[in-house]
Amino acid sequence: MSAAEGKDAHAGLKTKFLAAAVAGCTLGMIGLYMGITNDEPDPRPILGWLLGLGFWLSIAVGMLMLTMLLRIFRSSWGVVVRRQLEHGLHAFPVLAACFAPLLLIAWFGEGQAGILWQWINPANELPELVDGSRHHVSEDILYLKKSGYLNIPFFSIRAIIYFGIFCGLAHWMRKCSFEQDKDGSPKWTVLGHHISAIGIPAAALALTFAAFDWFMSLEYHWFSTMFGVWFFAGSMRAGLAVTIIICFFQSTRGQLKGIYNQAHRYDLACLSLTFTIFWAYISFSQYFLIYQANIPEETFWYQIREINPITEEKITWWWVSMGLVFGHFLAPFLYLLWYRNKIDVQRLLVAACWILSFHLLDMYWNILPGRVLADNSLGYLPREFTISHWDIAAIIGIGGLCGLRYLQSLNQSEVEDIPVRDPQILESIHHHE
Repeated sequence: MSAAEGKDAHAGLKTKFLAAAVAGCTLGMIGLYMGITNDEPDPRPILGWLLGLGFWLSIAVGMLMLTMLLRIFRSSWGVVVRRQLEHGLHAFPVLAACFAPLLLIAWFGEGQAGILWQWINPANELPELVDGSRHHVSEDILYLKKSGYLNIPFFSIRAIIYFGIFCGLAHWMRKCSFEQDKDGSPKWTVLGHHISAIGIPAAALALTFAAFDWFMSLEYHWFSTMFGVWFFAGSMRAGLAVTIIICFFQSTRGQLKGIYNQAHRYDLACLSLTFTIFWAYISFSQYFLIYQANIPEETFWYQIREINPITEEKITWWWVSMGLVFGHFLAPFLYLLWYRNKIDVQRLLVAACWILSFHLLDMYWNILPGRVLADNSLGYLPREFTISHWDIAAIIGIGGLCGLRYLQSLNQSEVEDIPVRDPQILESIHHHE
């Protein structure tokens, strides 16, 4: 593809991303408004925005961690692939901006503060009955013990710190690579290595506590020290899947044609298989430990994902759970064991799209279920599995913004298609199994 053809293709893609961003984010913002003005106690439209944000944030976090891992291990094979990751890291500022409406709702919800994170508003009624009557968050002993951590000012400060770490590391990963394109100095390789050595534990802590704050605290009675590791495992799988998809298009009709080869595909596929196993290990371990401990403050989280506590019948989340077991683990695990599926362009693309689709389902399973207030003997009913137009709008809208940021970075005139002056670039281009 010539430079002119590439620009024309990017212009068309930019128009599509812009249309998706405008349409999706506009509808998503309408959903946020309806969520805080609706008299219903269930914040479903707002959950859709959190779901879309969490999905794209997990991809960006996975790409950031992969970038730093490639640098810290001085992986020569990944130099060609790394440039696509660096373009993807350009999305972090817009993801931070997309989180801002949720913070604004928490601070200025005019009576609806805490509609998403229930603990924010002490006047919120608890979903379960105590001694046959309703109690409020302010009377909940579990909240009182956690209130030093779960309060709006500290919550907001932590969110700023998390995005500060993500954006700062993304900036320096890009700077070290792009500046080396200009002067070829090896100091940028050394600096990138050192920043990654510090950045990996910093990003690991940030993504762990972000998962605690934004997803786990939706049901603040429940807690799991493994939840952050689940988010890391899922983020790596999603980041690798998107990287494979991007490299597919860039190698067939873009700048990586003739550069991105079979050996690169094989290594990315091996990493995808590795994190498939790791995700399954973490998910099963969390379930097994909570099942064995049999503590009500923990077991209810899985119970509302399996049965209706009133009728004791299977609910929709049970089938989603089975889909994750067989679709998100077993199917890609068996598929990626075969060598041919790792190196064939089309087969690996199918695996990447499959993993990304089930990663979204995994986000649904971890974010959407909850206890909705109801007039029955328990005081609540589980929120069933639904795919709302608010979810679709947020996923498309935020995805469009991320796509625009990727193209903006890709089309910078001073940035080369690959890190041409990286000391390991020739080794990466000629990488073989």
